[in-house]
Amino acid sequence: MSEVIGSNKAVVTWLLVVCLTIFAMVVVGGVTRLTHSGLSMVEWQPIMGVIPPLDQQEWQETFEVYKQYPEYQKINQRMDLQQFKSIFYWEYGHRLLGRLVGVIFFLPFAVFWWQKKFVASLKRKLIIVLLLGGLQGLMGWYMVMSGLVDIPRVSHYRLAAHLSLALLLLGYIFWIVLDLISNDRKEGLLQTARPIWLSAIAVLAMISVQIIYGAFTAGLRAGIGYNTFPLMNGKWIPDAVGSMDPFWLNLFESGATVQFIHRYLGMLVALLVLGLWLWGVQSNLSRLQKNALHLLAGITSIQFLLGVFTLVLVVPIALASLHQAVACLLVMALVYVVHSLGRRGNTSDAG
Repeated sequence: MSEVIGSNKAVVTWLLVVCLTIFAMVVVGGVTRLTHSGLSMVEWQPIMGVIPPLDQQEWQETFEVYKQYPEYQKINQRMDLQQFKSIFYWEYGHRLLGRLVGVIFFLPFAVFWWQKKFVASLKRKLIIVLLLGGLQGLMGWYMVMSGLVDIPRVSHYRLAAHLSLALLLLGYIFWIVLDLISNDRKEGLLQTARPIWLSAIAVLAMISVQIIYGAFTAGLRAGIGYNTFPLMNGKWIPDAVGSMDPFWLNLFESGATVQFIHRYLGMLVALLVLGLWLWGVQSNLSRLQKNALHLLAGITSIQFLLGVFTLVLVVPIALASLHQAVACLLVMALVYVVHSLGRRGNTSDAG
């Protein structure tokens, strides 16, 4: 273990626990959406909301408040108290995990700051994490608010922003961890690694767009239609794709077009990762760099297959949740690849 790892072991462990908790929060958030539980808590109480209803009277009062909102009035009129509890607990668990992320991050952050364990550059990075975390919490409530009026469905734009912020936070913290455990950062990239590094950054940008379209697909419930693969109900391009006027609106509002983009962009990303992997393993990279590419190729393959099966089986909760979970791992794998390709490769272990 390097000296850098040794001197920062407590900080690294802390940040990895934060990453794990964010991962859990994203997965539970996916289940919350898939079980249509996200609008069950109609109030935002950052402090008092930690405690759920504790007795029958409190549960009934909470249920009566829920009945005043469109989801109950337009969709769940026949829901009883027991059924309400089942959706309430998913949203409650998601919010509790969000608060837990805040506590797990902030308390050690304050202690380590007081103990002067952070150099100036790390302080700046962690302050950015703190700000992103606060923004993510606000975005979560802003998203929920969009489903509490008129149409009981959250805005797919806000859903995409909420998920994107969570994955940005996860990827950024993981990058900080990789920085802390790396002891051979170089001033300039090896000539052989630079083109692959730039290509990996391009793939990361494309996967970011793909994740946004995944959120659009979920928010518009576009995965419910066209449940065949690779054709969309017998056609490569269904008639509904591009049918809205003006045309640009199709890119954001049309369920058929959004699914079309998400599925074929997924194929393109898979091919690009395959190409990046083949290029990398045949190049003069270190064993660590090649292992990072192996990991990326494996996770991408799993994610692609999960996407296909989630679609053709009409979005079962277990598979769709796993699809969202692996998206987190895919982001972390790509961050690992970009980070490793930006390091000085040890040519003695190339192979």
